[in-house]
Amino acid sequence: MTRHAHPIARLPDMTSQLVALCFDANDPMRLARFWAEALRWKVGDETDDVVSVVPTDGTRFQLDFGQVPEPKGSGANRIHLDLTTTSLDDQRETVERLIELGGRHIDIGQSPDDEHVVLADPEGNELCIIEPTNNFLSTCGRFGSITCDGTREVGYFWSAALGWPLVWDQDDETAIRAADLTGPMITWGGAPLNPKLGKNRLHLDIAPLDGIGQQAEVERLESHGATRIDIGQGDVDWVVMADPDGNEFCVLTPR
Repeated sequence: MTRHAHPIARLPDMTSQLVALCFDANDPMRLARFWAEALRWKVGDETDDVVSVVPTDGTRFQLDFGQVPEPKGSGANRIHLDLTTTSLDDQRETVERLIELGGRHIDIGQSPDDEHVVLADPEGNELCIIEPTNNFLSTCGRFGSITCDGTREVGYFWSAALGWPLVWDQDDETAIRAADLTGPMITWGGAPLNPKLGKNRLHLDIAPLDGIGQQAEVERLESHGATRIDIGQGDVDWVVMADPDGNEFCVLTPR
């Protein structure tokens, strides 16, 4: 059945904004260059251990690639990106270009009849190059979706956390998008979930809007089912939490 995304409900003004989708990376600059090409964004700021990729298409958050020593494990990530294409030539050329940059074809159990192409980036993070006939992501730009393993409950949690309305809620699948329809969707596919093997390789960083206290926002998120967790972060100015499915995210200081 073809899915057509449309707003289901409006929510009160959000009290957190999505700041970044963060990747653990062994080589942050190499991954940043790969994803800048994939999304047609550009490499931005670089610190000693984090490289950012910043949008060129009106999306209001960035990608951050943070240095870690551990390689990706053999299991599939709970989060991957879906990239849209405008034609079969665009899809083919995108696949070819990303393979030139260190990507590779992988088999995660997709059917031979599937029209999307599954790749891994240079460090093994999965991504899908979506066929141009896909209607569900047709209103999105190149960055179609942050696609997650997750329950219906966690879709509702993130809708409340970000103030993004549901644009899909059917058969245990949920999707949200910014109310002004900028940037990608965030989607959850329902059960069964991939097993969680240690800390997720990708996570979201969010922040309260200026004037709303970090502690007050943490307490609000707890009221929606999040928990505070310790992953060895030490004395930092952000709070590490887990959503109702156990996925890590960070609450930064207001901005």
